Amino acid sequence: MQQFLIIAAAHFLALLSPGPDFFLIARAAASAGWRVASGACLGVALANGVFIAAAFAGVSFLQAGSALFITLQLVGCAYLLYIGQLFLRHAGHSRLEPGQGPATATGWLGNLGMGFASGILNPKNALFYASLASMVAGSAALVKLAYGSWMFSAVLLWDLLVAMAIGNHRVLRRFGLALPWLERASGILLMLLAAGVLMHLLWG
Repeated sequence: MQQFLIIAAAHFLALLSPGPDFFLIARAAASAGWRVASGACLGVALANGVFIAAAFAGVSFLQAGSALFITLQLVGCAYLLYIGQLFLRHAGHSRLEPGQGPATATGWLGNLGMGFASGILNPKNALFYASLASMVAGSAALVKLAYGSWMFSAVLLWDLLVAMAIGNHRVLRRFGLALPWLERASGILLMLLAAGVLMHLLWG
């Protein structure tokens, strides 16, 4: 039980830290409502599920320095740059009424794909789950399955709560004026994150 509480606490604290997945879900919820954004939530959770399964199974590509992991980092940087410029380009153009923003054209399935891409191309997810997996390396398969199921559910439920909060009319009215600045800040932050990963790969 103590091991579970440590792992669950570490996982939840990681969820509280805003990253590319958070910004993607927040923008989708603000521009198209939480129901459309739920597609992104599920996509992010599925990507996390892939990393959880791979880490707990001991797949070698999650090891830092491996060719596949470096490739994942490079592709992830390209995706972060793409998402960052997308946020900057659309900053100030999102109408805070569900079903009226640019993400509406993407639709639920489109957001599902974007959410999965955001989660699977984030190298921090791979490193995080690989580090957690090292804590349960000697545990039984059923214990690992329970941990993995808990993490997948926690990611999905937390992201849905974020989407529902931001997609709420009252919340949107209160934070409507801040959305353009949030989008600009998010875009710059994501592009800086990509630049930081690239610098680490080149000179680390």
